[in-house]
Amino acid sequence: MSSDAPLLNAVEGFLRYLKVERQLSPLTQINYQRQLTACIVLLEEMKLPDWRQLDAARVRSLAARSRRAGLKPASLALRLSALRSFLDWLVAQGVIKANPAKGVATPRAPRHLPKNIDVDDVNRLLEIDINDPLAVRDRAMLEIMYGAGLRLSELVGIDTGHLDLASGEVWVVGKGSKERRLPIGRTAVTWMEHWLALRELFAPEDDAVFLSKQGKRISTRNVQKRFAEWGVKQGISSHIHPHKLRHSFATHMLESSGDLRAVQELLGHANLSTTQIYTHLDFQHLASVYDAAHPRAKRGKS
Repeated sequence: MSSDAPLLNAVEGFLRYLKVERQLSPLTQINYQRQLTACIVLLEEMKLPDWRQLDAARVRSLAARSRRAGLKPASLALRLSALRSFLDWLVAQGVIKANPAKGVATPRAPRHLPKNIDVDDVNRLLEIDINDPLAVRDRAMLEIMYGAGLRLSELVGIDTGHLDLASGEVWVVGKGSKERRLPIGRTAVTWMEHWLALRELFAPEDDAVFLSKQGKRISTRNVQKRFAEWGVKQGISSHIHPHKLRHSFATHMLESSGDLRAVQELLGHANLSTTQIYTHLDFQHLASVYDAAHPRAKRGKS
């Protein structure tokens, strides 16, 4: 990079820090790069020569310009979050004395409750014919994803050494390279055993548990495609995707146990507030049952 691009040079240094020291996932690095590049474009339009001249007024102007360009609240919050993290790094590097984005309010995005599948539909989805080895693989993926509430990246990242089927556990690496061991349940263990007995048919190229037809680690896109196809084949009315199974795991666990902290640990959420959205989902269900069943809730029937 040339020395006449001080805004971009500093961001490149931050991205190297995220890759080498923080070891964030490639997708997270790309998201940071995308948001910070967009910030640079806007700040250059405002004639900002150097990060040391950035103040809260310019950050607010950046946010306003982003909104006028059509950025939605959730995306704007992501942009400001990336900018704050970068500016915190500049403070730590001694480039600036304080983070001017700290006092700029993040827009509140509307709360979208997770979509989940009811237990009957989950059971119907998982009743997959086992004559085809790929169908066995897919059922094993569905069982372990729903059985442990995995993220898609965690599912495809499982290696053979990450499984302890004797104790019914799987080891995964989640967001921020955080590791956790999770129970997967007897049914998932059974289907993992079925799949592992067939896995060698695909001439594995590495230790990946879930393979494509070519023997390589299965891609996230392939998993999404297969799950959607199984949803249609099994007659599920809603679109089936990996994150919906994770939501369903969380909702069903919370409905049965009521233990929010345990569900937080199982999902690998850093903050309890992230898990608390499922309490709103559960309350919505309870409220609908109340309205339908309680004599004092019925209206308009005088």
